[in-house]
Amino acid sequence: MRTDAEKNGIQWAQKDDPRTTKVGKFIRKYRIDELPQLYNVINGDMYFVGPRPERPQFTEGFSSSIPYYNQRHNVKPGLTGWAQLKYPYGSSEKDALEKLKFDLYYIRNRNFTLDLLILLKTSEIILFGKGR
Repeated sequence: MRTDAEKNGIQWAQKDDPRTTKVGKFIRKYRIDELPQLYNVINGDMYFVGPRPERPQFTEGFSSSIPYYNQRHNVKPGLTGWAQLKYPYGSSEKDALEKLKFDLYYIRNRNFTLDLLILLKTSEIILFGKGR
């Protein structure tokens, strides 16, 4: 992101986001920007698979306006998750609701096989640069 990316306040990510630099687009496409999160996994604060954490500024609003939104917090967040594979980047509260449906499905049905499937699909996206 550019240094002045949010000079007018927090913003949703968007397709072909004008705030992103060329280097940033490459880093994002190949998910290199997620490498620092491995520290959080090793530290035990996150899992590899689980609902992706959302920015606190958005979470506060979602918790009061989207029923069951806080259910996502019953499990540790993850680097990747079912919602990330099944739904594109969110840019509205409506998108947050749709992603929540996938997160709740994951929470209700999580098991080793589902985690393995999510990790395999995520690896494919990273290795072949299929990121959005």
